[in-house]
Amino acid sequence: MSHSHLFEPLTFLHGPPMQNRFMLAPLTNQQSEHDGTATEFDLDWIRQVARSGYGLVHTGAAYVEGCGIAYERQLGIQDDAELWGLTQMASAIREGGGLSSVQLHHAGHRANPRLGGIPSPASGRTLPGISALTTEAVERIRDSFIAAAKRAQLAGFDGVAPHGAFGWILSEFLSPLMNDRKDKYGGSIENRARLTIEIIEGIRRACGPDFQIGWRLSVERYGLLLEELREIVWEILDRELIDYLDLALWDSAQIVGTGTFRGKRMLSVFTEIPRRGVRVGTAGKIMSARRSAELLEEGCDFVLIGRAGILERDFPLLVKANPLHEGPKLPVTAQFLRDGGLSERFINHMRGWESFVRPGSP
Repeated sequence: MSHSHLFEPLTFLHGPPMQNRFMLAPLTNQQSEHDGTATEFDLDWIRQVARSGYGLVHTGAAYVEGCGIAYERQLGIQDDAELWGLTQMASAIREGGGLSSVQLHHAGHRANPRLGGIPSPASGRTLPGISALTTEAVERIRDSFIAAAKRAQLAGFDGVAPHGAFGWILSEFLSPLMNDRKDKYGGSIENRARLTIEIIEGIRRACGPDFQIGWRLSVERYGLLLEELREIVWEILDRELIDYLDLALWDSAQIVGTGTFRGKRMLSVFTEIPRRGVRVGTAGKIMSARRSAELLEEGCDFVLIGRAGILERDFPLLVKANPLHEGPKLPVTAQFLRDGGLSERFINHMRGWESFVRPGSP
Protein backbone atom coordinates (compact mmCIF):
# COMPACT_ATOMS: atom_id res chain seq x y z
CA MET A 1 0.00 0.00 0.00
CA SER A 2 1.31 3.43 -0.92
CA HIS A 3 2.09 5.77 1.95
CA SER A 4 -0.32 8.21 0.27
CA HIS A 5 -3.21 6.25 1.82
CA LEU A 6 -2.05 7.59 5.17
CA PHE A 7 -3.26 10.99 4.03
CA GLU A 8 -6.76 10.01 3.03
CA PRO A 9 -9.61 11.22 5.27
CA LEU A 10 -11.32 8.86 7.71
CA THR A 11 -14.97 9.11 8.69
CA PHE A 12 -16.51 8.01 11.99
CA LEU A 13 -19.94 6.96 13.17
CA HIS A 14 -20.23 10.25 15.06
CA GLY A 15 -18.76 13.68 14.56
CA PRO A 16 -16.48 15.01 11.81
CA PRO A 17 -13.88 13.01 9.83
CA MET A 18 -10.14 12.99 10.43
CA GLN A 19 -8.13 14.70 7.71
CA ASN A 20 -5.69 11.76 7.59
CA ARG A 21 -4.84 8.47 9.33
CA PHE A 22 -2.48 9.82 12.02
CA MET A 23 -3.55 10.18 15.66
CA LEU A 24 -1.24 11.56 18.29
CA ALA A 25 -1.34 9.00 21.08
CA PRO A 26 -2.31 10.18 24.57
CA LEU A 27 1.02 11.12 26.15
CA THR A 28 1.20 11.86 29.85
CA ASN A 29 3.91 14.48 30.35
CA GLN A 30 3.61 15.89 33.91
CA GLN A 31 3.47 19.54 32.88
CA SER A 32 0.27 20.67 34.61
CA GLU A 33 -0.20 22.49 37.91
CA HIS A 34 -0.37 20.42 41.06
CA ASP A 35 -4.15 20.93 41.11
CA GLY A 36 -4.54 19.50 37.57
CA THR A 37 -5.09 22.76 35.72
CA ALA A 38 -3.28 23.19 32.41
CA THR A 39 -0.17 25.36 32.31
CA GLU A 40 1.56 27.29 29.58
CA PHE A 41 3.80 24.21 29.20
CA ASP A 42 0.71 22.11 28.38
CA LEU A 43 -0.56 24.71 25.96
CA ASP A 44 2.81 25.09 24.24
CA TRP A 45 3.00 21.31 23.69
CA ILE A 46 -0.53 21.20 22.31
CA ARG A 47 0.14 24.16 20.01
CA GLN A 48 3.21 22.38 18.65
CA VAL A 49 1.41 19.14 17.83
CA ALA A 50 -1.74 20.94 16.65
CA ARG A 51 0.16 22.35 13.70
CA SER A 52 2.03 19.12 12.97
CA GLY A 53 -0.42 17.43 10.63
CA TYR A 54 -2.25 14.99 12.93
CA GLY A 55 -5.81 14.02 12.06
CA LEU A 56 -6.62 13.74 15.77
CA VAL A 57 -4.73 14.89 18.86
CA HIS A 58 -5.27 13.29 22.28
CA THR A 59 -4.42 15.00 25.53
CA GLY A 60 -2.45 13.03 28.07
CA ALA A 61 -4.33 11.04 30.69
CA ALA A 62 -6.64 13.41 32.59
CA TYR A 63 -7.93 12.19 35.96
CA VAL A 64 -11.69 12.23 36.40
CA GLU A 65 -11.53 12.30 40.21
CA GLY A 66 -8.87 13.71 42.50
CA CYS A 67 -8.70 10.38 44.30
CA GLY A 68 -7.78 8.73 40.99
CA ILE A 69 -4.58 10.68 40.34
CA ALA A 70 -1.49 8.70 39.36
CA TYR A 71 1.25 11.22 38.57
CA GLU A 72 2.57 14.46 39.94
CA ARG A 73 1.50 17.38 37.73
CA GLN A 74 -1.03 15.20 35.93
CA LEU A 75 -3.72 16.96 33.88
CA GLY A 76 -7.15 16.95 35.50
CA ILE A 77 -10.72 17.10 34.26
CA GLN A 78 -12.50 16.58 37.56
CA ASP A 79 -13.67 20.13 38.14
CA ASP A 80 -15.02 23.13 36.24
CA ALA A 81 -12.01 25.10 37.47
CA GLU A 82 -9.99 23.18 34.87
CA LEU A 83 -12.23 24.27 31.98
CA TRP A 84 -10.27 27.37 31.00
CA GLY A 85 -7.06 25.49 30.23
CA LEU A 86 -8.91 22.62 28.58
CA THR A 87 -10.76 25.12 26.38
CA GLN A 88 -7.46 26.67 25.29
CA MET A 89 -6.15 23.22 24.38
CA ALA A 90 -9.25 22.33 22.36
CA SER A 91 -9.12 25.66 20.54
CA ALA A 92 -5.47 25.23 19.61
CA ILE A 93 -6.10 21.79 18.15
CA ARG A 94 -9.11 23.02 16.19
CA GLU A 95 -7.12 25.95 14.79
CA GLY A 96 -4.50 23.47 13.59
CA GLY A 97 -7.10 21.53 11.61
CA GLY A 98 -7.25 18.33 13.64
CA LEU A 99 -9.86 16.65 15.80
CA SER A 100 -9.40 16.69 19.57
CA SER A 101 -9.94 14.17 22.36
CA VAL A 102 -9.35 14.01 26.10
CA GLN A 103 -8.11 10.71 27.50
CA LEU A 104 -10.21 10.02 30.62
CA HIS A 105 -8.26 8.32 33.39
CA HIS A 106 -8.62 6.89 36.87
CA ALA A 107 -5.65 5.10 38.43
CA GLY A 108 -7.72 2.58 40.44
CA HIS A 109 -5.48 0.56 42.74
CA ARG A 110 -2.47 2.51 41.45
CA ALA A 111 -3.73 5.90 42.67
CA ASN A 112 -0.92 7.81 44.39
CA PRO A 113 -1.62 8.61 48.08
CA ARG A 114 1.30 11.06 48.17
CA LEU A 115 -0.63 13.24 45.70
CA GLY A 116 -4.03 12.89 47.34
CA GLY A 117 -4.98 9.73 45.50
CA ILE A 118 -6.91 6.98 47.23
CA PRO A 119 -5.98 3.48 46.03
CA SER A 120 -9.22 1.98 44.77
CA PRO A 121 -8.86 -1.71 43.93
CA ALA A 122 -11.48 -3.92 42.33
CA SER A 123 -10.38 -6.73 44.65
CA GLY A 124 -9.67 -6.80 48.36
CA ARG A 125 -6.62 -9.00 47.76
CA THR A 126 -4.79 -6.58 45.45
CA LEU A 127 -3.33 -4.29 48.12
CA PRO A 128 -2.67 -5.44 51.70
CA GLY A 129 -5.08 -3.83 54.14
CA ILE A 130 -7.17 -2.05 51.51
CA SER A 131 -10.72 -3.20 50.84
CA ALA A 132 -12.26 -3.53 47.41
CA LEU A 133 -14.40 -0.68 46.15
CA THR A 134 -18.04 -0.93 47.18
CA THR A 135 -20.64 -1.18 44.45
CA GLU A 136 -21.69 2.39 45.25
CA ALA A 137 -18.10 3.61 44.88
CA VAL A 138 -17.78 1.89 41.49
CA GLU A 139 -20.96 3.64 40.35
CA ARG A 140 -19.60 6.98 41.60
CA ILE A 141 -16.42 6.48 39.55
CA ARG A 142 -18.56 5.55 36.53
CA ASP A 143 -20.48 8.78 36.91
CA SER A 144 -17.23 10.76 37.27
CA PHE A 145 -16.07 9.47 33.88
CA ILE A 146 -19.37 10.56 32.36
CA ALA A 147 -19.25 14.00 34.00
CA ALA A 148 -15.67 14.46 32.79
CA ALA A 149 -16.75 13.66 29.23
CA LYS A 150 -19.44 16.32 29.45
CA ARG A 151 -16.80 18.75 30.74
CA ALA A 152 -14.60 17.93 27.75
CA GLN A 153 -17.51 18.63 25.44
CA LEU A 154 -18.12 21.99 27.15
CA ALA A 155 -14.45 22.82 26.62
CA GLY A 156 -14.85 22.25 22.88
CA PHE A 157 -13.26 18.84 22.40
CA ASP A 158 -14.60 16.61 19.63
CA GLY A 159 -14.59 13.56 21.88
CA VAL A 160 -13.04 11.55 24.69
CA ALA A 161 -11.31 8.20 25.04
CA PRO A 162 -11.66 6.28 28.34
CA HIS A 163 -8.31 4.76 29.33
CA GLY A 164 -8.76 0.99 29.48
CA ALA A 165 -5.09 0.03 29.33
CA PHE A 166 -2.00 -0.71 31.45
CA GLY A 167 -3.71 -1.86 34.64
CA TRP A 168 -5.57 1.38 35.34
CA ILE A 169 -9.07 1.00 36.70
CA LEU A 170 -10.96 -0.15 33.58
CA SER A 171 -8.21 -2.61 32.69
CA GLU A 172 -8.12 -3.78 36.31
CA PHE A 173 -11.83 -4.55 36.29
CA LEU A 174 -11.45 -6.57 33.07
CA SER A 175 -8.79 -8.81 34.62
CA PRO A 176 -9.89 -12.07 36.30
CA LEU A 177 -6.67 -11.90 38.31
CA MET A 178 -7.38 -8.45 39.72
CA ASN A 179 -11.18 -8.63 39.93
CA ASP A 180 -12.68 -11.29 42.20
CA ARG A 181 -15.83 -9.32 42.97
CA LYS A 182 -19.16 -10.97 43.74
CA ASP A 183 -21.39 -8.06 42.69
CA LYS A 184 -22.56 -7.09 39.20
CA TYR A 185 -19.05 -5.83 38.33
CA GLY A 186 -17.30 -9.18 38.89
CA GLY A 187 -17.41 -12.80 37.83
CA SER A 188 -18.09 -13.33 34.13
CA ILE A 189 -16.32 -11.30 31.45
CA GLU A 190 -19.67 -9.61 30.78
CA ASN A 191 -19.77 -8.43 34.39
CA ARG A 192 -16.10 -7.42 34.47
CA ALA A 193 -16.66 -5.36 31.31
CA ARG A 194 -19.80 -3.77 32.76
CA LEU A 195 -18.00 -0.71 34.13
CA THR A 196 -16.40 0.07 30.76
CA ILE A 197 -19.66 -0.41 28.87
CA GLU A 198 -21.70 1.64 31.35
CA ILE A 199 -19.20 4.48 31.01
CA ILE A 200 -19.32 4.37 27.21
CA GLU A 201 -23.11 4.21 27.11
CA GLY A 202 -23.38 6.96 29.72
CA ILE A 203 -21.10 9.26 27.73
CA ARG A 204 -23.21 8.74 24.62
CA ARG A 205 -26.40 9.63 26.51
CA ALA A 206 -24.83 12.69 28.14
CA CYS A 207 -22.96 14.06 25.12
CA GLY A 208 -25.25 13.20 22.22
CA PRO A 209 -24.83 11.90 18.67
CA ASP A 210 -22.11 14.30 17.44
CA PHE A 211 -19.56 13.49 20.14
CA GLN A 212 -16.83 10.94 19.40
CA ILE A 213 -15.94 8.12 21.80
CA GLY A 214 -12.69 6.19 21.57
CA TRP A 215 -11.47 3.41 23.85
CA ARG A 216 -7.82 2.66 24.62
CA LEU A 217 -7.28 -1.03 25.33
CA SER A 218 -4.16 -3.01 26.19
CA VAL A 219 -4.29 -6.77 25.96
CA GLU A 220 -1.19 -7.88 27.88
CA ARG A 221 -0.06 -8.22 31.49
CA TYR A 222 -2.15 -7.62 34.63
CA GLY A 223 -3.77 -11.05 34.29
CA LEU A 224 -5.74 -10.09 31.18
CA LEU A 225 -6.91 -12.96 28.99
CA LEU A 226 -6.65 -12.40 25.26
CA GLU A 227 -9.55 -14.73 24.43
CA GLU A 228 -11.87 -12.85 26.79
CA LEU A 229 -10.82 -9.45 25.53
CA ARG A 230 -11.45 -10.50 21.95
CA GLU A 231 -14.95 -11.56 22.98
CA ILE A 232 -15.79 -8.22 24.62
CA VAL A 233 -14.21 -6.21 21.79
CA TRP A 234 -16.35 -8.19 19.34
CA GLU A 235 -19.48 -7.18 21.28
CA ILE A 236 -18.53 -3.51 21.54
CA LEU A 237 -17.73 -3.29 17.82
CA ASP A 238 -20.84 -5.22 16.83
CA ARG A 239 -23.01 -2.87 18.87
CA GLU A 240 -21.10 0.15 17.51
CA LEU A 241 -20.74 1.55 21.01
CA ILE A 242 -17.55 3.45 20.16
CA ASP A 243 -16.19 5.34 17.20
CA TYR A 244 -12.68 3.93 17.35
CA LEU A 245 -10.66 1.31 19.18
CA ASP A 246 -7.10 2.25 20.12
CA LEU A 247 -5.03 -0.89 20.67
CA ALA A 248 -2.16 0.09 22.96
CA LEU A 249 0.31 -2.64 22.03
CA TRP A 250 3.88 -2.61 23.27
CA ASP A 251 4.92 -3.56 19.75
CA SER A 252 2.54 -3.41 16.78
CA ALA A 253 4.42 -6.34 15.18
CA GLN A 254 4.39 -8.69 18.17
CA ILE A 255 3.35 -12.32 17.96
CA VAL A 256 1.05 -14.03 20.46
CA GLY A 257 3.17 -16.41 22.54
CA THR A 258 0.60 -18.62 24.25
CA GLY A 259 -3.02 -19.75 24.17
CA THR A 260 -5.60 -20.07 21.43
CA PHE A 261 -3.97 -17.50 19.15
CA ARG A 262 -0.36 -18.58 19.61
CA GLY A 263 1.74 -17.74 16.57
CA LYS A 264 -0.65 -15.09 15.22
CA ARG A 265 0.12 -11.43 15.08
CA MET A 266 -1.46 -9.83 18.13
CA LEU A 267 -2.89 -7.09 15.96
CA SER A 268 -4.66 -9.57 13.66
CA VAL A 269 -6.56 -11.06 16.61
CA PHE A 270 -8.51 -7.80 16.68
CA THR A 271 -8.38 -6.52 13.09
CA GLU A 272 -10.07 -9.75 11.96
CA ILE A 273 -13.14 -8.97 14.09
CA PRO A 274 -16.06 -7.56 12.05
CA ARG A 275 -15.99 -3.89 12.97
CA ARG A 276 -19.11 -2.54 11.24
CA GLY A 277 -18.69 1.26 11.38
CA VAL A 278 -16.07 1.31 14.14
CA ARG A 279 -12.49 2.24 13.24
CA VAL A 280 -9.53 0.30 14.60
CA GLY A 281 -5.94 1.46 15.02
CA THR A 282 -2.84 0.67 17.01
CA ALA A 283 0.21 2.09 18.72
CA GLY A 284 3.46 0.26 19.33
CA LYS A 285 6.94 1.19 18.07
CA ILE A 286 5.70 3.00 14.95
CA MET A 287 8.82 4.96 14.08
CA SER A 288 8.82 5.23 10.30
CA ALA A 289 6.73 6.07 7.24
CA ARG A 290 7.08 2.48 6.07
CA ARG A 291 5.74 0.94 9.28
CA SER A 292 2.84 3.40 9.32
CA ALA A 293 1.80 2.37 5.80
CA GLU A 294 2.29 -1.34 6.56
CA LEU A 295 -0.20 -1.13 9.41
CA LEU A 296 -2.93 0.03 7.03
CA GLU A 297 -2.14 -3.05 4.93
CA GLU A 298 -2.43 -5.17 8.09
CA GLY A 299 -5.97 -4.01 8.70
CA CYS A 300 -5.70 -0.77 10.67
CA ASP A 301 -7.77 2.27 9.80
CA PHE A 302 -5.33 4.63 11.51
CA VAL A 303 -2.06 4.64 13.46
CA LEU A 304 -1.23 6.20 16.82
CA ILE A 305 2.10 7.97 17.07
CA GLY A 306 3.72 8.15 20.49
CA ARG A 307 7.50 8.09 20.87
CA ALA A 308 8.06 9.18 17.26
CA GLY A 309 5.91 12.24 17.94
CA ILE A 310 7.88 13.17 21.04
CA LEU A 311 11.13 12.92 19.08
CA GLU A 312 9.74 14.83 16.09
CA ARG A 313 6.60 16.82 16.76
CA ASP A 314 5.84 17.11 13.04
CA PHE A 315 6.17 13.38 12.29
CA PRO A 316 3.09 13.25 9.96
CA LEU A 317 4.42 16.15 7.91
CA LEU A 318 7.83 14.51 7.63
CA VAL A 319 6.19 11.28 6.44
CA LYS A 320 4.12 13.18 3.90
CA ALA A 321 7.24 14.82 2.51
CA ASN A 322 9.31 11.63 2.45
CA PRO A 323 7.85 8.10 2.12
CA LEU A 324 11.18 6.72 3.40
CA HIS A 325 11.28 8.83 6.55
CA GLU A 326 12.54 7.17 9.72
CA GLY A 327 12.56 8.71 13.17
CA PRO A 328 15.74 9.20 15.21
CA LYS A 329 17.23 6.20 16.96
CA LEU A 330 16.84 5.93 20.72
CA PRO A 331 18.18 6.93 23.15
CA VAL A 332 18.61 10.63 22.43
CA THR A 333 20.18 13.39 24.47
CA ALA A 334 18.14 15.77 26.57
CA GLN A 335 19.51 18.60 24.43
CA PHE A 336 18.06 16.95 21.33
CA LEU A 337 14.63 17.10 22.98
CA ARG A 338 15.14 20.71 24.09
CA ASP A 339 16.11 21.70 20.56
CA GLY A 340 12.91 20.06 19.36
CA GLY A 341 10.78 22.14 21.71
CA LEU A 342 10.19 19.94 24.77
CA SER A 343 10.03 21.63 28.17
CA GLU A 344 12.24 20.57 31.07
CA ARG A 345 9.16 19.12 32.77
CA PHE A 346 8.44 16.91 29.77
CA ILE A 347 12.10 15.92 29.46
CA ASN A 348 12.24 14.94 33.12
CA HIS A 349 9.17 12.78 32.60
CA MET A 350 10.87 11.09 29.65
CA ARG A 351 13.93 10.31 31.78
CA GLY A 352 11.69 7.79 33.51
CA TRP A 353 11.09 5.90 30.25
CA GLU A 354 13.53 3.09 29.64
CA SER A 355 16.14 3.80 26.95
CA PHE A 356 14.61 7.10 25.81
CA VAL A 357 16.91 9.81 27.22
CA ARG A 358 20.59 8.92 27.12
CA PRO A 359 21.80 8.15 30.67
CA GLY A 360 23.82 10.99 32.15
CA SER A 361 22.60 13.42 29.49
CA PRO A 362 22.41 16.91 31.09
